[in-house]
Amino acid sequence: MIPGGGCAPFLDQIAATHRHGHTSRPVVRQSRSPVNYEEPENAVVVWDRNAQTAIWDVAGQQPQVQARSFAMVHGAIYDAVNAISGRPYQPYLSAPRTSGRESTSAAVGTAAFRVLGSLFPAQQARLKAQYDDWMARIPDDTARRSGVAVGGQTAAAMIRARQNDGAFGDPAWPVGSQPGQWRPTPPTFASDTAWVANLRPFLIPSASMFRSAGPPALTSAQYARDLNEVRTIGAVNSTTRTADQTQAAIWWHDRHLGEWEIKRQLATGQRLNLLQTARMFAMVDLAEADATTACFSEKAAWMFWRPVTAIQLADTDGNPATVADPNWMPLLVTPPHPDFTSGHACFTAGSMSALAHFFGRDDIPFSAYSANSGTTRHFRGFSHAIAEVIEARIWGGIHTRTADVEGAKIGAKVTSYMIRNYFRPRR
Repeated sequence: MIPGGGCAPFLDQIAATHRHGHTSRPVVRQSRSPVNYEEPENAVVVWDRNAQTAIWDVAGQQPQVQARSFAMVHGAIYDAVNAISGRPYQPYLSAPRTSGRESTSAAVGTAAFRVLGSLFPAQQARLKAQYDDWMARIPDDTARRSGVAVGGQTAAAMIRARQNDGAFGDPAWPVGSQPGQWRPTPPTFASDTAWVANLRPFLIPSASMFRSAGPPALTSAQYARDLNEVRTIGAVNSTTRTADQTQAAIWWHDRHLGEWEIKRQLATGQRLNLLQTARMFAMVDLAEADATTACFSEKAAWMFWRPVTAIQLADTDGNPATVADPNWMPLLVTPPHPDFTSGHACFTAGSMSALAHFFGRDDIPFSAYSANSGTTRHFRGFSHAIAEVIEARIWGGIHTRTADVEGAKIGAKVTSYMIRNYFRPRR
């Protein structure tokens, strides 16, 4: 179930990067079928859940940090499964020599386990127990041993490639004092993960290659419209925001991302085989990672203040169409980094446009649950999710509309670059 024609039409509307057609059903592409009967459940889905446990449930990494970890795991898994399948697609980093008789379940588990172990050495004992349990389900034969070797090679290649990539550097953002400049926001007054702006991308040549024109001038009509919109509907005590909009804002703000459940749901519901799942997860997670890095590069370039600061200090912006409200607070707690552009809009547009390309259509419905909101949100398709996250960050009072729209454009452009240059059929 592999696409033959490109992304859904909403990519043209968001990014306007290049024209894509699409087919109603993806085209099946032939590949070497590995011998692998030992695991009835999709190994990529299983180890994505295991990665979530390590990355979020135990380590508690925030989305802009999670993106790198998931990308490393699924890049290594993809290269292992693609190699065993006869390399029908471009490898991401490496393509170990294989016969096709290797256990893909052993390769997937080994690739994921070794990458996760390198990321979270404090979890080594727990991860080893999880890996040993997984491997005990696979017959101890030549296929398992050679699968372990393949997964070990692709994991090692990924770990080497991400050494000294800028991760976990200086977390603090510069603090401004002039109108329009970012400064820490109430109630936490935190500053964190500035290093993401300087992270070496996985796919794109430079984090700044899709640099926007920046936020609207403080004295412009667009700026006033943006600020007055979020002031009205994004306030903690807003009288215009509906109950569903409030739930959507909280749902999209949950650090336990709905995108994880959506990705696994699509793999299962669309009956993807192991290679298709590995390729889809790699495309989504690497696009998400680079969209996030490109977004944080934007934040560092523009250092634009958040709505809570802008509204409380509106009497300093020189715009007669805005009015200061020193007591204004948003529905959601503002994240500890600048406004422009929206990280979640970048991230979601990157993932959803990758899914639209992979499936060759935009009308596959999906849903996901959030414990924070206590609700399950249902989507008609990939463009529906992008449209809602753009609104949800405004409803939550933490981003302006321009920051969201421009972020979505960046995410879509990252995916378009990936489509042209990575994970392509080799024959």
